[in-house]
Amino acid sequence: MFLGTHTLRLDEKGRLILPAKFRDELAGGVVITKGQERCLYVFPDAEFRRIAEQLQTQPMTHKAARAYSRVFFASAQDEVPDKQGRVNVTGHLREYAGLTRDVVVIGASSRVEIWDSQAWETYLAESEEAFSGIEEGVLPGGL
Repeated sequence: MFLGTHTLRLDEKGRLILPAKFRDELAGGVVITKGQERCLYVFPDAEFRRIAEQLQTQPMTHKAARAYSRVFFASAQDEVPDKQGRVNVTGHLREYAGLTRDVVVIGASSRVEIWDSQAWETYLAESEEAFSGIEEGVLPGGL
């Protein structure tokens, strides 16, 4: 499970050093793709395959599933972190998420998310107040 918030930087080649506490679980390979809210999702290979299998069970006649699958798979890149734990984030993904230099990497349970640092601060400021009212319906039975 991925947890926590990490402030990092992309290098001049668009590479990101993954947080040390995430490296073991991601060492075998990752898939980076577009996420919602203009962030990037980073999945361990096994988790990406599990999600892909779920999407493949949707009928081709389901318009929303087709649309989601197109963007999800077309933007995906697979990477194997190097010995320093670096992954390359391609230009089209950096552009989508507005990544320049300063980024925030968060643990989001079964995936890692990469955010532009200013976009993350804005999202957090807009979301934290509503956070306390979200629990009902998201967590069955509450906490």
